[in-house]
Amino acid sequence: MAATSLPLLSFLLLVLSLRAADAQTPSAPAPGPAGPINITAILEKNGQYTTLIRLLNTTQIGTQLTNQLNSSTEGLTLLAPTDNAFNTLPSGSLNNLDNQQQVQLILYHVLPKFYTLSNLLLVSNPVRTQATGEDGVWGLNFTGQGNQVNVSSGLVQTPINNALRQDFPLAVYQVDKVLLPEELFGVKPPSSAPAAPAGKAPATKENSTTVAADGPSPPNNAASGGRAAFGLIAGLGLACVGLLA
Repeated sequence: MAATSLPLLSFLLLVLSLRAADAQTPSAPAPGPAGPINITAILEKNGQYTTLIRLLNTTQIGTQLTNQLNSSTEGLTLLAPTDNAFNTLPSGSLNNLDNQQQVQLILYHVLPKFYTLSNLLLVSNPVRTQATGEDGVWGLNFTGQGNQVNVSSGLVQTPINNALRQDFPLAVYQVDKVLLPEELFGVKPPSSAPAAPAGKAPATKENSTTVAADGPSPPNNAASGGRAAFGLIAGLGLACVGLLA
């Protein structure tokens, strides 16, 4: 009986010791919530977006989008032009824009919803951008097939070549051209000439001729007087000739 109790007692002691060891071992901490998404950090990591990052910072749109992104249920989609895309713009294109217009240009590259590339092939064009405001819808058109998606502003069309991020709530896609909105870079309609002030129209040569033709010609007083004097002299001469005869 004693021989049987010893193995059982040893087994119980082993189990107790293992439980004590587990209790002393600290458990791994649970993963904390993910930090806020930083758009400029994503662009910096992928390189070749120096100009876009500078514009996001100087216009404070980067901070605005980050705040919106971390409180939105719809997410955002950013179409990110590369440095080469900005370098191919005509000289002075950015410098000729005031601060508000630069804000509109950047927001024109942001869609107020998370889109995968396959989603962009199914959208109803034009797709509203963040630049849309009281002056109307600033939209983009998406076309393509298969894995190829093209985006057009009406002035510029370019393919979407690379997905820098495609996880909700943010999608970031590379574009090799700056999307120029017609509202900022389209041909401005010519201004209408000011209307002539109401008043008497100046007389033209034709009008003057017509007036002269319609009215009677004024008498020439000098010519009439000369003819009367000549007739009187002639009459006196004939009278003298008759008396001499």
